[in-house]
Amino acid sequence: MIAFVGAAGLGATSSTVSHQGSKTCTTLSALNSVSLSSSFVSKSRFNGPSSRSHLLLSRAKSSVLKASAASDSQESSSPLPIPAAAASTLKVGLYIALWYAFNIVYNISNKKALNALPLAWFVSWIQLVFGLAWIFPLWIFKVRKVPKLSMENIKAILPIAIAHTVGHVATVASLGSVAVSFTHVIKSMEPFFNVIGSAIVLRSVFPTPVYVSLLPIVAGVIVASVSELSFTWLGFASAMLSNLAFTGRNIFSKLNMDKPKGENMDAVNLFAVIQIISSVILAPFALAVDGLQLKAAWTAATTGAHALTNSQLLSTLFVSGLFFQLYQEVAFLALNSVHPVTHAVANTMKRVVIIITSIFVFQNPVTLANMSGSAIAIAGVLIYSLVKNHFDAKAKAESAK
Repeated sequence: MIAFVGAAGLGATSSTVSHQGSKTCTTLSALNSVSLSSSFVSKSRFNGPSSRSHLLLSRAKSSVLKASAASDSQESSSPLPIPAAAASTLKVGLYIALWYAFNIVYNISNKKALNALPLAWFVSWIQLVFGLAWIFPLWIFKVRKVPKLSMENIKAILPIAIAHTVGHVATVASLGSVAVSFTHVIKSMEPFFNVIGSAIVLRSVFPTPVYVSLLPIVAGVIVASVSELSFTWLGFASAMLSNLAFTGRNIFSKLNMDKPKGENMDAVNLFAVIQIISSVILAPFALAVDGLQLKAAWTAATTGAHALTNSQLLSTLFVSGLFFQLYQEVAFLALNSVHPVTHAVANTMKRVVIIITSIFVFQNPVTLANMSGSAIAIAGVLIYSLVKNHFDAKAKAESAK
């Protein structure tokens, strides 16, 4: 990083010196032209009036010097360019801030939608559909390149999309059954499932400290669960299922890493394609499970003393779907812009911010034991991330030798 900043600074200095040198040469060339004219006039002074020649020479030199001074004044008053390092830091900070903000908006709007319309399958599906309102315009107006996929490409992505679908539905079901804060505490166990799943399916073996670092996560979740006032087995089991499903998504992604996924398939476009496939997969299940209840549930949500209007309920669903798509995309941008350790810390703090915000917004009662368990679990996630990144970097350095 220091070398990079130094190189950037050296390049900027060199560019400035080069520009100033060029400007100086231009001024000197102009003055040399005047001198040549002066020489010509001096040599010809016997052919014309001497006073007129000197006057022309004086005016020419004065014009050149004034132009040079004006150029210097204009350049000194122009704003200095932002250093590359500062611009990069600003960009990363913006990504992380948007990641947090979009995630908070999604979790709050999602919970409000589920409180009004407790149909987890339908809400999960409609969120994916409303997310398409962001995806397709970007392709239609050529803001992003349109992905080009063959049937083989779709087959390679399909297992990832299925796991993503299960994880999304399970998360929404958990958020609808228990407090938002409790769902996120349970979801902090995802690293535990990742390590176990990788060991079973990918035959990955991690250093002992990585396994040891999982213990605080498990202990914290246990303490938080037994003391959770909003605890339900549906909410707990759904959050655990989402951990299992997203672990499967990660494993399928690694297994299909070397398979071609089509043209214009960067991380953001890949996620967009997964969202589209997931919306198609989920549609028949959502209609089968919640279709018959939808009319009665919608009527109940839009009538009564504390009911929402049709437009309010629809806009809440739309906001939850749109911001689900947005926060996922910004998460990809943040991940690609920072060191894994920085991302791990930011991801851990994201859960802390969501938990605290949801407690204040929904006024969920919490006990001291619940807060302690949540803190232990979240701290465990951070410790695990730092330990794993340390050994990953060490292994990469050794393999590079």
